Amino acid sequence: MTKHWTERIAEELYQEDKDEYTVGSGTSISGSIHIGNSCDVFIANAVSKELRKLGAKAKTLWIADDYDPLRKVPFPLPESYEKYLGQPYYEIPCPEGCCDNFVEHFQKPFTEALGEFDIEDLIIESGAKMYKGGEYTEATKIALENADRIREIFNQYREHPLKETWLPYNPICEECGRVNTTEAYDYDGTMVKYKCECGHEGEEDYTTGKGKLTWRVEWAARWKILGIVCEPFGKDHAASGGSYDVSKIISEEIFDYPAPFPVPYEWITLDGDAMSKSKGVFFSPEAWLKIGKPETLNYFIFRNKPLKPKDFSPKMGFLDLMDQYDRTERIAYDEEEASNPKEKEKLTKIYEVSQIKEKSPVMPFQASYRFLTVAYQIANGDAEKIYEILKKNHQLQSRLEDVEFSKLNDIDRADYLQRLEYVNNWLETYAPKFVKFQVMKKMPRIEITDEQKEFLSQLADVLENETFNSDVEFHDRMYEILEALGMKPQKAFQAIYKTIIGKKQGPRAASFVLSLDKDFVVKRFRLEE
Repeated sequence: MTKHWTERIAEELYQEDKDEYTVGSGTSISGSIHIGNSCDVFIANAVSKELRKLGAKAKTLWIADDYDPLRKVPFPLPESYEKYLGQPYYEIPCPEGCCDNFVEHFQKPFTEALGEFDIEDLIIESGAKMYKGGEYTEATKIALENADRIREIFNQYREHPLKETWLPYNPICEECGRVNTTEAYDYDGTMVKYKCECGHEGEEDYTTGKGKLTWRVEWAARWKILGIVCEPFGKDHAASGGSYDVSKIISEEIFDYPAPFPVPYEWITLDGDAMSKSKGVFFSPEAWLKIGKPETLNYFIFRNKPLKPKDFSPKMGFLDLMDQYDRTERIAYDEEEASNPKEKEKLTKIYEVSQIKEKSPVMPFQASYRFLTVAYQIANGDAEKIYEILKKNHQLQSRLEDVEFSKLNDIDRADYLQRLEYVNNWLETYAPKFVKFQVMKKMPRIEITDEQKEFLSQLADVLENETFNSDVEFHDRMYEILEALGMKPQKAFQAIYKTIIGKKQGPRAASFVLSLDKDFVVKRFRLEE
């Protein structure tokens, strides 16, 4: 039986026979949280769910790395925020004055969106609050006391060794407020002496929480503090000699705690480019929820193994993704036949892992997202008219083929109207210009050749006198006409689009024409007002 990779991870963890499993995740709050760096929590939640299915007690933990220093001003903040570079995110003011600080401003939309993905029981921790609340105090003490050995561990993976006075701790400078410009060089059991690039020299009591462990030591420390047994993270941390390798040794040797089961994953690119908060190149989970249901983001993340490259395009690529999700759903419910039994088993498993709730016994309402982008514009968003277009074009699943719009049950109606809202938002926000159109109420001023006029005239006769059971049949009939006339398909279809929407290109011609009122199309093809 085919197993999904999240199931295999859960089964391996289950062999450890623990009383409780804490699956950790974390994100640096350096700006808007996008679908790339939020993979941590989605994968962690999926593993926790699979552990619970096995009968284990499991929880998902998400740590906001909000005590890290601001390294770049994130989009769309003004350049004036450069004055906060180097300061902990938690200490930076809210850019719009709507939240307590910088962290809440960027974290709140993300954590609120997670409820839609059934991650409502998520345990959220704040790095800043953990330091200020004393949760890191003991670990900091241990790290400072073992600074020599930690330095040796770091130096194993460094080209240039650290200074003999180096300490694995960065106080927050009491003069400039920065944490990434301080260098701790002496520790007497309580006080840490440091120098800052701003010129200030001072000392800080590490128990006050006004400072933090260096990243790889902090990562190891929090594994033990929070009891983490498994953690997903970006592939950069998994590189040989990278963060995980170093933190693993520190965790086991300095903190006497086994490193968590690692789940490295590949970054998600956006239209081929690396996501960047500072450049404004990113796509957030909350933005996804405006154009697609949460299960579709799960599907995007879980359909491939974690280290396989993933590129997301909110434009035409999104329509391709919706086509793939819908096909997977139809195959899972035997509404469509898979290419072979292995594909059937694989896609059904991916579909089940992607669901927010348990797989429904009845296939949810489904109408092609791509087709709806056309029908929505033809009917100007009228839900009942769009539904009739769907029926006319055989775009409804088998159980709904004979169901009138007024007879839809509450669940199907809600699903249908929700998908219309998604489509509308996509059209308004991401649809390329060539996808958008408007059916012209009056004959547009156009120039067409005599050959195109003859094609349209014959097409009008066909529509008036013949019946078509599908757009495929009509598509084939159109080709019979244009081939008899010796026309190139491009010229023939241009004539159709010009007379109806006043443009040279448009939606797939056959289904588009059949979706329109027949009398209207016949008159228009005969160039009548």
